[in-house]
Amino acid sequence: MNYLIVDKIIKDALLEDIPNEDITTNSIIGEESLSTVDLLCKEEGIIAGLLVFKRVFEILGSVEVELYKNDGDKVYPKEKIAFLKGSTRNILLGERIALNLLQRMSGIATLTNKFVSKLNESKTKLLDTRKTTPNLRILEKYSVKIGGGFNHRFNLSDGVMLKDNHISAAGGIKNAVKLARENTSFVRKIEVEVESLEMVKEALEAKADIIMLDNMTLDMASEAIDLIGDKALTEFSGNVNLNTIEEIGKIGVDYVSVGALTHSAKILDLSMKNLKNI
Repeated sequence: MNYLIVDKIIKDALLEDIPNEDITTNSIIGEESLSTVDLLCKEEGIIAGLLVFKRVFEILGSVEVELYKNDGDKVYPKEKIAFLKGSTRNILLGERIALNLLQRMSGIATLTNKFVSKLNESKTKLLDTRKTTPNLRILEKYSVKIGGGFNHRFNLSDGVMLKDNHISAAGGIKNAVKLARENTSFVRKIEVEVESLEMVKEALEAKADIIMLDNMTLDMASEAIDLIGDKALTEFSGNVNLNTIEEIGKIGVDYVSVGALTHSAKILDLSMKNLKNI
């Protein structure tokens, strides 16, 4: 993870939450006050973002954070995950931002892990998408990896993906692939989104590197995979959920992408409790 970007995310979040000062804390807590507090888990899940949580307090200063878990560990209700000691003011200043980031990241890791477990021994790898929270993509895609998934392209500069509107604008799959090959580096793979067996055949004729089977039935996708064979990598996408992914893994597709990993993950419930003055 690029910690220059992470620091900017944290500083922007702190500035949003504390544009001038925390008038509540500053009105009742003296500058010299010191405290301890526990970070506790309130439900079972996969923890992710502990170093981001810790970094919030490093940026604020004068707070030590002792971590009892590592990213990727399973956590349980009432389990103590970390111990904080230092400036009472800074503990309270950072509490909400640190928790927001940690809970969001852990929620994504937890949901990703549930999807991965459904794939069992399948060769199919789980991918995320670009359906991420604006400006939090680096944290959310990191969380997918911690949960056992894999990252699709990080941004529009990472790879060529010819979706329906690109194909329409170019006048068809063959021309879209031709133009992409002529105008991008030879080291870039070209992925084509298809919605029918006829489009699969067009993508194969155009020698696409990856063929995305978008919103297909399992029967159609299975037939498409047979047609493709080893001529291209395959990706299944569209309407994938925890009830369907196991069957998708059985048809032999190389990858399955799930936007819900990042756009619909529920946070993992965590809290900072038992604050004591020292």
